[in-house]
Amino acid sequence: MTDATPTLETSLLDLPRREWLDTVEQIVDEDGYLEPLGRRHHAIFVEKGNTLLVTFETLQGMHALSDMGQPLGWEMLRDYGWSHLCLASNGDTWFRDQSVYGYFDRLIDDGFFDEFDTVIFYGAGPCAYAAAAFSVASPGARVLAIQPQATLDPRLTEWDDRFTDMRAQDFTTRYGYAPEMLDAAERAYVIYDPREQLDAMHAAMFTRPNVDKFRMRFMGNALQTDLLEMGTWAPLLQAVATDELTVPFFAELYRARRDYRPYLRNLLDTFESEGRTGLVEALCANVSARMRAPRFRITLRKLHDARAAAAQSEADQD
Repeated sequence: MTDATPTLETSLLDLPRREWLDTVEQIVDEDGYLEPLGRRHHAIFVEKGNTLLVTFETLQGMHALSDMGQPLGWEMLRDYGWSHLCLASNGDTWFRDQSVYGYFDRLIDDGFFDEFDTVIFYGAGPCAYAAAAFSVASPGARVLAIQPQATLDPRLTEWDDRFTDMRAQDFTTRYGYAPEMLDAAERAYVIYDPREQLDAMHAAMFTRPNVDKFRMRFMGNALQTDLLEMGTWAPLLQAVATDELTVPFFAELYRARRDYRPYLRNLLDTFESEGRTGLVEALCANVSARMRAPRFRITLRKLHDARAAAAQSEADQD
């Protein structure tokens, strides 16, 4: 770090946690604050425009997902002038902490959310659970939840064996069952891959009149990363803010997968494992014609060679 005062353009990548927090506090000091919430959580607020984005993020995720090691929501703050409240956790906690509950209680008592024209809650995975659960603090808010868990209460989700270490945590008290907390939201959007069985089962629990679901089929289990890499993350949030996130809009936005190599590889792996040779050939021909893709080109050549060999063998038998 230099002696210059850090700004929103300052990279925080690879800073030790204490230094990262100190630097963030300096950046937000003029227009906001950083507040510790117990041992594992912090609230980071920057006030700009009349649209408030409330993101739930992990410190580890910020370093992994942001080129600058910053809260993801700062992109909307910098580029679109939104206000931003980041609830940051050290590790995956699902934000089940009395200090976090108390912080939202204070925001409610202070009428904090009433100061903004539009409020959007956002998160992915465990953070999507929190975004849905705490959105009840701002009736009329909008929610974008990517691969959310509904709850980890084993009485309801004993079939989910991914987070067994969290089963001792209480998901039955305040801000507990995320789908129920969405009843106060104006609109909520749940994004998931239906081929990821556990994610799909949680998504089914979010079925509500005010919840729309969008499927990213064949994409896998890291959808937030995929959206960021495809350049569709910010447009999604903008569409939530402007009430434009519809099925046609999402379908058009999701066309970015046609040039997204992880998706194409997933699709090829699926077709090959299911023995769908015709679809493998069509996919490889399409991808090879549009981009440099050695695996697809080699697979296509092998299919052509196999067909030629089979034809020659048949001719020899005649």
